[in-house]
Amino acid sequence: MRPNGRPDDAGSAAGTGAARRAVFTPVDTRARVDTVVRRIGDAIELGLLADGEQLPGETELAGQLGVSTVTLREALMALRQQGLVTTRRGRGGGSFVTLPDNPPEERLRARLADWSTEELRDLGDHWAAVSGAAALLAARRTQPGDLRPLTRTVEELAAATDPATRSRLYGRFHVELAAAAQSARLTREEIALQTDLGALLCLVLDDPVHLADVSDRHRAVISAVQDEADERARTLAETCVRESVGRLIALRLGNPVRATEPRPEEDTHGQEHRARGPRGGRHRHGPDDRGSGR
Repeated sequence: MRPNGRPDDAGSAAGTGAARRAVFTPVDTRARVDTVVRRIGDAIELGLLADGEQLPGETELAGQLGVSTVTLREALMALRQQGLVTTRRGRGGGSFVTLPDNPPEERLRARLADWSTEELRDLGDHWAAVSGAAALLAARRTQPGDLRPLTRTVEELAAATDPATRSRLYGRFHVELAAAAQSARLTREEIALQTDLGALLCLVLDDPVHLADVSDRHRAVISAVQDEADERARTLAETCVRESVGRLIALRLGNPVRATEPRPEEDTHGQEHRARGPRGGRHRHGPDDRGSGR
């Protein structure tokens, strides 16, 4: 039992619920219209807000996001222009989520070409650090019921038949992992990272071998979190992200993707992980010792 233990049934929807709550927390005070557009748009593309779902009323939603109704209306207008929101008038009207169509492969490849390999590697390092921290904290903080949304997402990912759905579920897993860590800031960071890389994963998740590998890694992360094996959970989450980004880098370079493990030049911590191996059990160190596993 964890120190802040809650009954399992109370945590059954905590992962998805916490991720959704992070969507509707106050936005940054700078560039608020753009921030609202990005926050809601990212949530729609990740599937945190379902196709056809009605958003809260303008007054309520503006209050949740900490913006004026004028700002919110400008943001909703931009979302309508992007095809992510539809507004209906009259009785039963309001703003409704519209799930975007699958992005064409040509557009995705052109978008990938806009990134240098150094930029992709740097973004992959950042994403791995965020997901690794989320996994470590989830292993220390969650109840078993908190992981049910993660388990559902993994099974949906394994069964998904098109790359766009797979990439959406891949991203949702990492968002729900951060939510299970009970960190709104990490959750919002995971959502933001999907804007940069989420859609590009369509290009590598069409490989059934890689899809099976990703699903197995995600299940292993859940198992490590359940076992409170914090360092093992962190290593697994980092490895999963680095492997997928490594495949994007290989695709960017025009090289065939072969390995199912991160290449040494792209995983600067890989040798240390292999030498150290997974460690089970929660560590009860002080704040200065939490990063000692790196």
